[in-house]
Amino acid sequence: MVAGNRGEQAHGGAAMSQTIQIDVGGDAMDLYVAGPDSAGPHPAVLVCFHRGGMDAFTRERVDLLAEAGYVAAAPDFYHRRKCEDSEEAVQHRRDDDVIADIAAAVGWLQAQDRVDDGRIAIMGHCMGGRVAFLGACALPDAFAGVVTYYGGGMFSAWGEGGPTAFERLPALRCPVVGFYGNDDTNPSPEQVDRIRAELKRLGIPYEVHRYDGTGHAFQGAQSPEKYREGPAKESWVRTVAWLGETV
Repeated sequence: MVAGNRGEQAHGGAAMSQTIQIDVGGDAMDLYVAGPDSAGPHPAVLVCFHRGGMDAFTRERVDLLAEAGYVAAAPDFYHRRKCEDSEEAVQHRRDDDVIADIAAAVGWLQAQDRVDDGRIAIMGHCMGGRVAFLGACALPDAFAGVVTYYGGGMFSAWGEGGPTAFERLPALRCPVVGFYGNDDTNPSPEQVDRIRAELKRLGIPYEVHRYDGTGHAFQGAQSPEKYREGPAKESWVRTVAWLGETV
């Protein structure tokens, strides 16, 4: 399944990381991977990038998870088209394509000897928070937990004719932890309330953490106008603790 790799380097003290390529329906997709040095098997996290794509923030999340003891992998959901930037790439998102990418990436993780294939979570920020729900609903047997950071767009579908991410929630079979800013508009506090109420109705174990004076993308230090140090650090500590208890 691995088509090749593009070298290894250490990032921020994490175990060795690399970008490999895996096959998705005859297409090559980049997968940024990092993990502990020891043989394992280790739990794993599939990291779904935000609107900005495979940038320093996404790679940093993968590296931080590796430091915490997880094999982490981030697929490049923008691989199908050569676009000038992420703003162009988002215009071509399709749920069916994203699900195929997630299936290929989690299949790669499950095939690794150093991964415990029964202990894989899915995580995402911004649009990736929506994608984390999408993947866990489409592949309910693959994931042991969902971590969603301010995932917007839950009430619309990418592509024509399919269900929204919110409408897919009845297929979910694993616990959820979510982190949201109360000043966000996508998702708004009212939309977060709807998601939380639906998870409760479905009997899905969940935690929702909300932060006052905080908007969208509060964890990304690369956006100083949005970054909120307190919520960013506190939510990450909660994330690692929750993964340790859940996955």
